[in-house]
Amino acid sequence: MTEAQPRRRRWLTALLLGAVLLVGVAVGVFWGDLQQTALDPKAPFQTYKPPPGPDYSRSAAWWLLPRSQGGPQADVFFISPTTYDGGEHWNAPLDNPHAAEHFREAVAPNYVGPFVSVGRVYAPKYRQASLYSLLTLREDAREARRFAYGDVQEAFRTYVQRHNGGRPFYVVGVEQGGTLGLRLLEQEVARDPTLSSRLVAAYLVDTVAPADRPPIPPCVEPGQTGCLAAWVRAYDGEFDAAKRKLDRALIWDERGELVNLRPRPALCFNPVLGAVTDRPAPARLHQGAANATGLEWGARPAFLARQVSARCEGGVLLVSRPKSASLKKTGSWAERRKAPGFNLFYADLEADAKGRLASFLAR
Repeated sequence: MTEAQPRRRRWLTALLLGAVLLVGVAVGVFWGDLQQTALDPKAPFQTYKPPPGPDYSRSAAWWLLPRSQGGPQADVFFISPTTYDGGEHWNAPLDNPHAAEHFREAVAPNYVGPFVSVGRVYAPKYRQASLYSLLTLREDAREARRFAYGDVQEAFRTYVQRHNGGRPFYVVGVEQGGTLGLRLLEQEVARDPTLSSRLVAAYLVDTVAPADRPPIPPCVEPGQTGCLAAWVRAYDGEFDAAKRKLDRALIWDERGELVNLRPRPALCFNPVLGAVTDRPAPARLHQGAANATGLEWGARPAFLARQVSARCEGGVLLVSRPKSASLKKTGSWAERRKAPGFNLFYADLEADAKGRLASFLAR
């Protein structure tokens, strides 16, 4: 063996290790892009065949229905956030097992939970737009969201005709569900004086709503009824994140098209204060966050009080970072881009909803 051969081997080994390291760095840098590309249906929405639709006359078309006609004095119509990642479909099949598990384990206990003490819950399944549709502003993605609204509208009309019976009700939507809830309020509630007179309040969590022309009046004080509480949050100090949320926000125009919010202002409800206000809320007023993921349905979670301060600034709710490790996003790349598996304002929303119902019943 010549002296050049060991040197050549060392050189080749170093070259191979460098190439492996370079690939690893590239994968790390572009991991999000790779994941997002994998979720792209890669077919124009115009040629896409959606999965079969729901029959809301059947209980199988609902995530949650009341088990009896007794219980609370009001109803809650709940529109789920995104539970379907995407890949094959622009819009979720109703029988997707992963989406069902995510709703059962994380969405229901954290986001429906605050309202079970005030209302019988009606939560429809719907062919929601995939997670991928929320990560791009492509026209195909906007079409997928518009398509999803058709199911929600049909579910709400079925609820009103078959189940409401003249009772007071709430509309609650989270993330994608909140955006669809905005359209529902404008199309179905605000235009019907009988229905709007029975609306206790609408809570649209992690949802950008226009402040200049909301579909119903904003909730400007605790105890107000028939009003809208909507907000999108970012952590205090992450001003770029707050700006991105508003820059990418889509709202409905008069023709039912999804258009950019900018340059219009965004509505900002502070759940700690129970009002649309720029007044800051110190952590001592925070009634309690909860991580209810995995809890049995109906079980009451332990509250973590005084975890966050909150203030509205520029249309975004800026929240201090919570102290508890259970109030931090975890999970896969896709899971960390959905509504988190905890609710920073669980106890605050529960108390707020109770107060508005008491005011409604006292009228």
